[in-house]
Amino acid sequence: MDAKELKNRVYKFSVSVIKFVNKVDSKRINISLMDQLIRSAASIGANLVEARSAHSKKDFIKFYEIALKSANETKYWLCLFRDALDIKNGTNELLIEANEISKIIAASIVTMKLNSKFIKEPSGDYKADEF
Repeated sequence: MDAKELKNRVYKFSVSVIKFVNKVDSKRINISLMDQLIRSAASIGANLVEARSAHSKKDFIKFYEIALKSANETKYWLCLFRDALDIKNGTNELLIEANEISKIIAASIVTMKLNSKFIKEPSGDYKADEF
């Protein structure tokens, strides 16, 4: 999966999370959980987009690592919705997608760390091939 496909998949996932949250009863306790879930889900894509402006290989990979952490955090919040709030409708599908996204991002990180597309420039800066 290339970066554009991943970005689009993560964007659709974030939209699905927002639509899911929009259907949840907005009791006071739920509002905090809803906010956390939206923040973590949206953070995945935001960090992937921000990676495109990275100044170095290390910086680029760091944004992907943050996106992975956000994906894992999103799984945690979805499990709380499923188990603590007993909201089963929709959570399993979102958990499956969050898990797939986590795997893709993790594999991308490993590939980037090993990939020869990142070439060390004589100045000490890193230059990544165009995404």
